[in-house]
Amino acid sequence: MTTPGNGGTVRWGTATARGVLATTIIGSGMAMLDGTIVNVALPRIGEELTASVAGLQWILDGYLLSLAALILIAGSLGDRYGRRRVFVIGVIWFGAASVLCGVAVSTEMLVATRILQGVGGALLTPGSLAILQAAFARADRPRAIGAWSGLGGIAAAIGPLVGGLLVQLWSWRLAFLINLPLAVVCVWLARRYVPESCDEQVQGRPDVLSSVLGAVGLAGVTAALVEAPVRGLADPLTLGCAVAGLLGMAAFVVLQRRLADPLVPPSLFRDRTFTLSNGLTLVVYAALGGMSMLLVMQLQVSLGYSPTAAGMASLPITVVMLLLSGRSGALAQRIGPRVQLVAGPLLIAAGFLLLLRVAPGAGYLDTVLPAVTVFGLGLAVVVAPVTATVLAAAPDHHAGVASGVNNAIARAGSLLAIAVLPAAAGLTGAAYTDPAALTAGWRVAMWVCAGLAVAGALLALGVNNRVLAEPEPEPEPAECLHCAVDGPPTQIGLAQDRGQ
Repeated sequence: MTTPGNGGTVRWGTATARGVLATTIIGSGMAMLDGTIVNVALPRIGEELTASVAGLQWILDGYLLSLAALILIAGSLGDRYGRRRVFVIGVIWFGAASVLCGVAVSTEMLVATRILQGVGGALLTPGSLAILQAAFARADRPRAIGAWSGLGGIAAAIGPLVGGLLVQLWSWRLAFLINLPLAVVCVWLARRYVPESCDEQVQGRPDVLSSVLGAVGLAGVTAALVEAPVRGLADPLTLGCAVAGLLGMAAFVVLQRRLADPLVPPSLFRDRTFTLSNGLTLVVYAALGGMSMLLVMQLQVSLGYSPTAAGMASLPITVVMLLLSGRSGALAQRIGPRVQLVAGPLLIAAGFLLLLRVAPGAGYLDTVLPAVTVFGLGLAVVVAPVTATVLAAAPDHHAGVASGVNNAIARAGSLLAIAVLPAAAGLTGAAYTDPAALTAGWRVAMWVCAGLAVAGALLALGVNNRVLAEPEPEPEPAECLHCAVDGPPTQIGLAQDRGQ
């Protein structure tokens, strides 16, 4: 069954709704889970493959780079050729690439296969939200997105715990191989429960050139940021990557403004709420990405935790998100998202400041537990509302593109944070193996992350608080008694700028 992209019929509480939710949660959760599992496995990967800090950065950024660079065109492909179809292709690709990651024998091979894995992640990630937006009736979308955000966020949160168990059970390689059975289940559910949908207004061919320019821009800037601390700013490779990246990004922006059917319609950013909520996404996910990379390393290297104990340390984040994320989405629907979009990042910033105390000799109950609990509370408050806000601020027929933009921005934030934070914190070479050096860098990084979270709260102040409200029905045209028309020519519509 194929349904248009501007209205769904699936209602909350039905078997089909549960099947659609399970499919999207497993698919996107698989990608989120993989990212956090790899974080906890980094020390063992570095030890076995003799990787430097730059090597570990590329293991994370190789995946994020291809994911962020291709996620825009992937969302467009879903709108054009079928959201379920592209989603299933992405799940299969991701599973196959995960197997290749699991058998990598060198840092270079692992980075290459991680890039391939990111391609699959790009195909499946925007499809998850676009499927929810297209399949569910409008009244049920915030609740569905809240459930998706909460349970998908839990997949990311339990990643360190699962990763620690897998690393201790056998090897870091299981962190990748676990994706294969998940991919099989996800494909079966998609074919059984998810209705096909597409944007029937889309015409022409996919904008491949824009995707290439975007990829070149992100790759160049990332490479320059990662390699500059090692090679120096004046190194020809560093300079060449920086110039290529900046030119690629500039060309991407110019091309989007000139094309009749752009990959990222500039009209989306004319809506103030869409722009501000994506800006909030950028800074909050940058802070989250930087913390995720460094926390498990700080716990294992500086505090002497085992991989499993380091994973279990963040378990309160899982519990808090499980209990509150769905309710957070429903609350935003009732009162508007602004309060939560301001309060959530501020709670996250408070969590970062509490994490400053995580140093050698610190206890779990009085130091780590309060910090991760406050941090998890902030995530639960903000994740579902910001996702729902971004999608609600965009037209329904651009669901895939809007989801792709938001996901690309989130991944780009993490990508840039992972590239910049280690050097900003003074961590280069093998410094991450020295507890004193790692702790000093950790404290600098937490201050930076707290500042980013506060910036997100400030951006949220300008969000339209009625963006999630049901649209008011158009009034019946007044009958004109003086002419054979439905209403006088001076009649003024009630539509308002959604960004005001």
